[in-house]
This record gives sequence, structure tokens and C-alpha cells, in this order.
Amino acid sequence: MAIRKAALLGGAGLAFLAFGLPACAAPPDDLVAAAKKEGQLTVIALPRDWCGYGSLIDSFKTKYGIAVNELNPDGGSGDEVEAIKANKANKGPQAPDVIDVGLSFGPAAKAEGLLAPYKVSTWDTIPDSAKDAEGYWTGDYYGVLSFAVNADLVKTEPTDWPDLLKPEFKGSVALAGDPRASNQATMGVYAAGLSGGATDAAKAAEDGLKFFAELNKAGNFVPAIGKAASIAQGETPVLVFWDYNALSARDNLKGNPKVDVIVPKTGVVAGVYVQAISAFAPHPNAAKLWLEHLYSDEGQVGWLKGYCHPIRFNALVEAGKVPADVLAALPPPAGYAKAKFPTLDEQKAAKQVISKDWDTVVGATVAK
Repeated sequence: MAIRKAALLGGAGLAFLAFGLPACAAPPDDLVAAAKKEGQLTVIALPRDWCGYGSLIDSFKTKYGIAVNELNPDGGSGDEVEAIKANKANKGPQAPDVIDVGLSFGPAAKAEGLLAPYKVSTWDTIPDSAKDAEGYWTGDYYGVLSFAVNADLVKTEPTDWPDLLKPEFKGSVALAGDPRASNQATMGVYAAGLSGGATDAAKAAEDGLKFFAELNKAGNFVPAIGKAASIAQGETPVLVFWDYNALSARDNLKGNPKVDVIVPKTGVVAGVYVQAISAFAPHPNAAKLWLEHLYSDEGQVGWLKGYCHPIRFNALVEAGKVPADVLAALPPPAGYAKAKFPTLDEQKAAKQVISKDWDTVVGATVAK
């Protein structure tokens, strides 16, 4: 799985409620006909090994007979928004119809008049807190911070943040980035603070810094940027990692070593992406049909197969719509029900504290 979007994940303050799930509505026939007449969809920044997008794109092409133009698969959210701006008057192949971006880019793009509103047929099963009320952007999938553990080296695995302070984890625990600059690492520190019971963002950040200071003092913290390779080599046997990256690493390592992915009991922090249609889309009907595809039961399970939890996950599980083999490859659903989705303001407050005070409180320079 590609990890190029990992640092951009941001939360929307989402409260994932248990929605009843009605029969999944099919897209309107007139929309299907109009999209087929356009004959093409242009997507951007969707690596085929990211969140199951390869299969989702192929199934859309097969189902509707619409060609899909895949622009800049390794681009980031900023590249996607800039592509809309640069091609407002261009109806050619460089103009994206749809974007899939980190949360902060959705409201910002709406404010700039770059998005067109659309509410999918399954709109009512998407929590209100996970979508723009007018339909300009909609949360699509999310990940949570987890512990990726080298099970060949770690015999008693951690189940929660306080476990990481135990003597058996000496020289074992790392972050997947520099917390002064990396969103993934910053949110790891924030999550540790939430685990201690803090609810205010700044207080959680302060508590997280104190936790990592204690971890460092105990000799348990490894001041290196952890990666799949460092887990395998034993340099960072326990890595705080977005779950989709951790699960992908587990699969890619193929049991050498065995990697377990654990969602902590407390301090579960999640981040969400959003889907939107360009206000200048050359193929607006194909764009709408693409969103219908993604937010259908089939599309949501497609994301889950790529280890990205779809926005309708709780409702799908409650209704028994997720195949047993797909669930079996993931940490238990109960862990995700506890997820905290920090708002953009909460993230900003936490980042200010952590980036400013990491050096003085923790005193461990994270080396690449």
C-alpha cells in the first residue's frame, strides 16, 4: 500500500454512531445514462495500491463501461486542489473530475468555490459529523493509530499506552516520524495524552509529552523514524503507526517476521479523508456516479479490503454487510468504535504544543 497520504490525515471531530442500514439504493438510471454518455472519468492522486483503489477503479470500469483516466497517482492532497485551480477552463485530460483529500482541504476548497455539491444515495447512512451539510465534501474513509509489533521479538504484546512503559519494552518503542513535523507522529503523542484521560487538546498534548518524556527516561523510546523495515530488523519492535500502514507492512513481510497490529484500549485517535467533485469537472455525471460507486456497500467494502475503514463501517458491521474474511484480516471492530476524531482546531492546538515543547520536555532528537 502506498503511504504518500499518511501525513495528511486529519480528523473531523466525527462521532461514529450506530446507524440502521436500509437496503443500499442504486444510482438513478438517468445518472448512469448521462455518465455513460460522457464516457470518461478523471481521477487524481490515487495509487492503485492505496486503500484498494486499484480494484475500485477496475470494478467501476467493468460495471459501467466508463474509461478512467488516472492522473498523478503519487500526488498529495495539495496537488489535487492545485490541479483543479490550474484547469478551471480546461476540459481536457489534465482536469480532475474528483478529488480524495485530507480533511482540512475539503472545507478550504469549498470556501474557494472549487467544489460542486452532491449527495449520494446512501447519504442518510453517513454520520452528519462526517459530511458537509450541503454536500460539498463527504468523509470517505479513516485510519486509527495502532501498535505494529514484531511478534517474533516481543513476547508479551502491549494492549494499551501504559504498557509501553514496562521494562520489557526497553529500546523498543518508536514513532513513524518526527513529532515536531510529522502529523502521524504528532497524533501519536496526542493519543498517548488522551489515554491518560485528558479531553482538552492542549492538555492532551502536554500529557502526551510527559508520557514520552517518561518513556525516554526509561530507555524505552527509540529516537528514530520507524518504518516497516525497522520493525522487521528489530530496530523498532513496537511502532506507533496508522493501522492501514501497519496492516500493509504485516502483509508485505509475509510472516518474516510475524507482525501483529493492535489498536490500543484507550487513546484511539483516528484521521479521515474526504471525497469531493470539482466545480469545473469535465465529466460531472461520471463524477457523481463514481461517488455512488464508492459509497455503495460494494465500494465501502472495497476500501476496507485495502485496510482503510470506510465512513459507513459501523453501519455495515451492524447490518452484517462486511464479509467474514475481510473482518478477520483486521483488528476487532470494537477498538474502532472508541476512536476519537480530533477537529481541525484540536489538531492545531495539539501540534502547537508538541512541536514547541518536544525538545524541552522529551529531549530526544528523532533521527531519520
